[in-house]
Amino acid sequence: MLAYELALAGVETLVLEMLPRRVEQVKGGAIQPRTAELLESRGLLEPLLRRATPSDPVGGHFAALPVPLDCAPWRTRHPFPIGIPQWVIEEVLEERAVAAGARILRGVAVAAVVAVAAVSDAGSDEGVSVTAGDLRVRARYLAACDGGHSTVRKLLGLPFPGRPGTYLAVLADIRLSAASSLVPRRVGHMSDLTRQADGYWAMLVPIGGDRYRFTFGRADRTDVTGDAAVTGDTGDTDVASDTGDTGVVRDTEVTHEEIAAALRAVYGEETTLGAVDNSSRFTDATRQLEHYRVGRVVFAGDAAHIHPPLGGQGLNLGIQDAVNLGWKLAATVQGRAPSGLLDSYHAERHPVGAQVLHHTSAQRVLAAPRPAEDVAALRDIFIDLLRLPDANRHLAGLMSGLSLRYELSGGHPLTGQRLPDADLVTRTGPTRLSALFGSGHAVLLDLAGIVPADLRLPARVDLVHATSADGLGAAALLFRPDGYLCWAADDSDACRTTLLPAIAADLTSEQL
Repeated sequence: MLAYELALAGVETLVLEMLPRRVEQVKGGAIQPRTAELLESRGLLEPLLRRATPSDPVGGHFAALPVPLDCAPWRTRHPFPIGIPQWVIEEVLEERAVAAGARILRGVAVAAVVAVAAVSDAGSDEGVSVTAGDLRVRARYLAACDGGHSTVRKLLGLPFPGRPGTYLAVLADIRLSAASSLVPRRVGHMSDLTRQADGYWAMLVPIGGDRYRFTFGRADRTDVTGDAAVTGDTGDTDVASDTGDTGVVRDTEVTHEEIAAALRAVYGEETTLGAVDNSSRFTDATRQLEHYRVGRVVFAGDAAHIHPPLGGQGLNLGIQDAVNLGWKLAATVQGRAPSGLLDSYHAERHPVGAQVLHHTSAQRVLAAPRPAEDVAALRDIFIDLLRLPDANRHLAGLMSGLSLRYELSGGHPLTGQRLPDADLVTRTGPTRLSALFGSGHAVLLDLAGIVPADLRLPARVDLVHATSADGLGAAALLFRPDGYLCWAADDSDACRTTLLPAIAADLTSEQL
């Protein structure tokens, strides 16, 4: 996603991918509503929807509690999580990134990262040197999007503070040759897809035909990673020395029989494992980098934060990191960024990551397979609260990303928010707000003809005159390339006095 955003802005971009080929594993298999809006604003959602997993329209969840989250109050066109295998998302984004001009080298593992500085008649030229096999690359910036076990993070010796994992579980894409009546036939609410039996907890999600995403662990172990997770933890997610009470370590291969045994225990003897397409182990480790930017290196996605896999947050958090970072890094590389713009990536996204770590930790307690008596009572109270519209709206906005608001300068009450994808009528015909962002530019939307005709705007700020029957809360609105509002006004005087200063402070330093 970051490579696409950078290439879209005209930045020469190279992706070094360690894997020789894409792993076709479902993994993060749900796009949350705000992520869907961002992808749609770049024209990326439609090709994904064509390959989505068939499912019933049902709201998201908090801690797998049996009350769907209702996103309707947030006025979104995508009120339900969309089931799409992660490898499909990767494939579509890679195709678009390459089409936009990014280069992708596969089977190339980064081995060294060194900050460099050169001085010439033109001045100093700082950057990063990256060694990967026989390849040495010099770049202005390096973006580490290399996952929870980030090589770049380790090479720079950066601490990854947080909490080690307390359980070890399995994620597998499987095929069933026979299925009992306990096996779900369609994707529904998370609370309907989880089961416990014979000492196991499990979740079986149909993804088409005889294929399923199977997640399971032992419900009768409160801490399957044991003391080794504490004494052997190096501050780098859940290390290979994490062991369970059976001596299983995280990198131990998941066997066919291990998966088959869990299936039989939870879904009955009639449920038969046909094949295992792929499998891996994971824990509930929770960690976050202290700084998302270290000199000329920036971190995004799991390289910057990891958390329990509850509520479908990880993939979405990473994509939203990339959309926030992309336009800022592009402006910085191209020499048109206002002072502090790149640092605002950490300032805006680190609190968002911390919030996700916070609420997934809470969900971890509420979703415990065998809750203590006090936790069971807390679950009952929480279920009652989720049935209250205001409480449900709050958690729906939190889990979907729709309630996110950045602390931006400006006096208008809408500043820092995303706005609903309103229907518009422009001089060329009907359109929608989301359709204005395909170029990756900032957008100045004039709904009442108040932007002065002689007002000169920077090249990457698109002025759109339109009308709308949907109330957007202001007569003129300035959106950042990531769709968040950074200025709004109701009269032409404000356009002349505050618009250009807002552009210079929040978007670009280009001289007009």
